[in-house]
Amino acid sequence: MKFCTQCGESVERRIPEGDNRERHVCPACGTIHYHNPRIIAGCLPIHDGKVLLCRRAIEPRLGYWTLPAGFMENGETTEAAARRETLEEACAEVEIDTLYTLTSIVHVNQVQLIYLAQLPQPRFAPSEESLEVRLFDEAEIPWDELAFETIRQVLRLYFEDRRRGRFPLRHIDIDRDATPSVRIHD
Repeated sequence: MKFCTQCGESVERRIPEGDNRERHVCPACGTIHYHNPRIIAGCLPIHDGKVLLCRRAIEPRLGYWTLPAGFMENGETTEAAARRETLEEACAEVEIDTLYTLTSIVHVNQVQLIYLAQLPQPRFAPSEESLEVRLFDEAEIPWDELAFETIRQVLRLYFEDRRRGRFPLRHIDIDRDATPSVRIHD
């Protein structure tokens, strides 16, 4: 950030009084500009034991497979964002079951929420955001063609949990140079 969104003056980076982190601060009007993580919400849609994946038609990772997910909009709940993203990317309507994974993606300042969801009818189609949409059983998952490490983590955990017959909330921390850590909340 170079300029204040309130008055247009140049900003500086410093720790404001009463704070403990460096922020963009406008020396002219005193506005403190906070930059916080963005929230990604999505679904792990299931139909007859198969997982619905979308092949991305947009960057980043054009042509790679992912779960339907995207940035939450203002004025919506996380569940509504997950349903909306599934409709936008896969033209599919889902029934949300429960929050399944909460992933802190530290190095890119994002938080990803993935909900387990039922796809009651096998109705789905590509959209402007997807080249292809299809159901996969575990043996068919294109592991080497998944768009994001977070999606790989979610799918591996899902198939492990399915074998165990229970789906606890998973909290995952991912940082660029560290091994992902996974905590289970029963």
